Amino acid sequence: MVARRLMSSGRVVLSVLCALGIVLPVAAATPEVDAAYPPAYAFYVDLHQHPELSGHEIRTAAKLAAELRGIGYTVTEHVGGTGIVAILKNGPGPTVMLRTELDALPVEEKTGLAYASKVHAQDAAGHDVFVGHMCGHDLHMSALVASAGIMAHDKNAWHGTLMLIGQPAEETISGAAAMVQGGLFTRFPRPDVVLALHVGNELPAGKVGIVPGIYNTNADSLRITIYGKGGHGSAPHTTVDPIVTAARTILALQTISSREVKPGELAVITVGYINAGTKNNIIPDQAELGLTVRTYKSDVRKQVLAAITRITNAEAEAAGAPRAPSIDRYETTDAVYNDPALAQRLRAALESTLNKDNVIMTAPITASEDFSAFIAQGIPGFYLSLGGANPEKYAAAAAAETHLPSNHSALFAPDVDPSLHTAIAAEVAMLRSLLKAEGKT
Repeated sequence: MVARRLMSSGRVVLSVLCALGIVLPVAAATPEVDAAYPPAYAFYVDLHQHPELSGHEIRTAAKLAAELRGIGYTVTEHVGGTGIVAILKNGPGPTVMLRTELDALPVEEKTGLAYASKVHAQDAAGHDVFVGHMCGHDLHMSALVASAGIMAHDKNAWHGTLMLIGQPAEETISGAAAMVQGGLFTRFPRPDVVLALHVGNELPAGKVGIVPGIYNTNADSLRITIYGKGGHGSAPHTTVDPIVTAARTILALQTISSREVKPGELAVITVGYINAGTKNNIIPDQAELGLTVRTYKSDVRKQVLAAITRITNAEAEAAGAPRAPSIDRYETTDAVYNDPALAQRLRAALESTLNKDNVIMTAPITASEDFSAFIAQGIPGFYLSLGGANPEKYAAAAAAETHLPSNHSALFAPDVDPSLHTAIAAEVAMLRSLLKAEGKT
């Protein structure tokens, strides 16, 4: 019933939009993209049904390597772990790198799709977890393979070197650095430009978003262990309760954004988990908190991390903890920066291919990822936002002032057609623009 109402309201919104002359996006249909779509979709379904966790993308990497090798690329596997590098040389010219990610998430899929993942695996801690591509990486890989085929079959349209990489462990923001350390830019041609895209429900399928300059956030993952003195739950006066200290710490940390960071500056501090105790009448010896911290600016990042340390230590001291907390900053990545001149050049290419109305300027996002590790090597980069939301559902949600499921949600599922069509068309447009053959327009 809810679904029918949502669809009905969506149709009403669409009718209103059409009456106002507002055109919703449609698939980027060209003969070459249409021809590449069926095998790309089949590859997408296969990847979606066989997701693998970060650092364990063995089947995924092998499948991607085989596809690219079959198209005619020279493929090297096991770069920085399970990473792959595929090279296609086509005479003199620039070297352009296009990246996709290999890994999936420890999330149980609840989309109800006929091809939904039912995979289980062991995580790094040895726990049995569901695994799902609720990140969209399966769509990214499928688009890259299709784009690779189009570029390989039409070499008259471009000159230079095309470098495609399948990066592992993006979800643990560690795979890009591992590939760099594994010789990505020394064993292989050093790219003049690095490109990537990401699908999400922030835009309707068929549209793409461009952000010149800062695209997303710095990210820091913290593991905080608060120490106490355990004992019987009926005698708390004989203990130092780390759960109570953890609770006070969690609340105090939220004042950093509201009371210490200058208004208007982004600072997100999320406590994603708290682990403590084994039984209701036992006060444990320690409690563990897991934090993610997001900022745009380096000075704000430094301020926030220092404040987290200060508040955590102060709360422990106020509670009479037997020892200071441990604070482990175990994952970190910088914000992705889109080279403004490169963004402007690719905006023109995308508008020419997708139509101007389907290429929009958007604001920086609060998610993070490690594509910045490639840009940190001194290479201009561009990261494109790809619309993934069903246009009708997007319009209905906008009318109701609600949000569609985001990436990493158990319900996240991009509208594969037209988003996959659009991804292929966008990638080919960007690659041809940067690898343009003389005399070609």
